[in-house]
Amino acid sequence: MRVKMCSIHVTDPAAAHSFYTETLGFDTLMAMPEANLFIVTSPGTPGLGLLLEPSDNPVAEAYRRGVYEQGLPAIVFGSGDVRAEYERLTAAGVAFRGEPAEGPAGLTAVFDDTFGNFVQLHQD
Repeated sequence: MRVKMCSIHVTDPAAAHSFYTETLGFDTLMAMPEANLFIVTSPGTPGLGLLLEPSDNPVAEAYRRGVYEQGLPAIVFGSGDVRAEYERLTAAGVAFRGEPAEGPAGLTAVFDDTFGNFVQLHQD
């Protein structure tokens, strides 16, 4: 058994798709604008999808908003070099909550995806 797909609730799936592909560097696994359906995947890991899920369900929106308001990351992405990703993404205009920092889990940094989520980068 393996993870096939997971999701993250976003306020605007089409715009989030552009951000996740053009700024973060994910690949498009599926894009069906007419259905408001966008799935991205990490380069080099075909088959594992991240659904950019509309937050139009009241329960989903309450969860997304609550997690965001508490400042908690909604998802964690791995990186072989968090400091390099921090520099690249900062130069691209991504807003981080602070510089990369060592903690009990290792080197991490958290940014705002501007679609209602904090995302944590974790050093692989």
